Amino acid sequence: MIIRKLKIGNIIPKYPIVQGGMAVGISLDGLASAVANAGGIGVIGTAGIGFFSNIKNYKEASIESLRNYIKSAKKKTKGIIGVNIMVALTNYSDMVKTAIDEGIDIIFSGAGLPLNLPSFLNNSKTKLVPIISSLKAAQIIVKRWMSRYNYLPDAFVLEGPLAGGHLGYKKEKIFSEDSKLEKNIPIIKNYLLTIEQKFGKNIPLIAGGGLFSKSDVNRVLDLGADGIQMGTRFIATEECDADIKFKETIINAKSDDIAIIESPVGLPGRAIRNKFIESVEKGKRKPYECRYHCIKTCDFKNAPYCIAKALYNAAIGNINDGFVFSGGSVSKINKMQKVKDIIEELFEN
Repeated sequence: MIIRKLKIGNIIPKYPIVQGGMAVGISLDGLASAVANAGGIGVIGTAGIGFFSNIKNYKEASIESLRNYIKSAKKKTKGIIGVNIMVALTNYSDMVKTAIDEGIDIIFSGAGLPLNLPSFLNNSKTKLVPIISSLKAAQIIVKRWMSRYNYLPDAFVLEGPLAGGHLGYKKEKIFSEDSKLEKNIPIIKNYLLTIEQKFGKNIPLIAGGGLFSKSDVNRVLDLGADGIQMGTRFIATEECDADIKFKETIINAKSDDIAIIESPVGLPGRAIRNKFIESVEKGKRKPYECRYHCIKTCDFKNAPYCIAKALYNAAIGNINDGFVFSGGSVSKINKMQKVKDIIEELFEN
């Protein structure tokens, strides 16, 4: 089998796969290093990373935790490690600077347009990869980066509407034909080819959202993507950093369990329905005091619950006090696996 090469500048993983950066303790150094060792690009999710620190000041804790997890991942692998840093984080700039200072290979950045991301590079070799959901977003980023920084993205990640977690679509657009990954891959790839012709830089397109099988991977690559992103399937692995109860929720989920929720951060999200979500949908509020101010767009004064705390609770196994984000193909996951076995199944068998 000929395996297509994903080239992000001088970064070339063995397999054209990026592990989705799943935040609040799901993909930390354990999962990211395992994916990197298996020949993919491992990604540390940075939102909520400060919960895994003893420092009381949340923003200081986030920086300290990020440093520690990057260092730890690098000790565990000589492979490629990236971080996912949401534009919506209140300490976005400090998190980006910290990742670059620690010599991270790639920064993936979405949940907003990372319009000033190149300003932090300072001759660093770190690659910058925006996460987008539309052609328009790609065009805006390219125009802004070129006009202000004379810099083009090193790649783009196109997240389709079947992805897990927060989605870059209005709720009414999630299931529309225009939002489908299959429709947007060729459109955005054609745009990136015109940019390459104009400026001489190849910008690979990585596509993900609801992918599970080898046939899913081949379909996306055949449509023009240079690589794929996969998140949810890596949760049900021995190396994932989440609690076993979190993993079991993924393994036991049926298609009818998937819910599109209204997140306090102002975006729809795909999650596995449970008692916590049902109580919120019935109008019950979970009393809390916002101590973190971690997301710029969070309407914490009117929110029925703290999403950061809910996701943290789930990650450490307190599922009834939170919930589990997942992609649209979660019902196909029915067993625990090793990261290496999943990647080889997708690209070798």
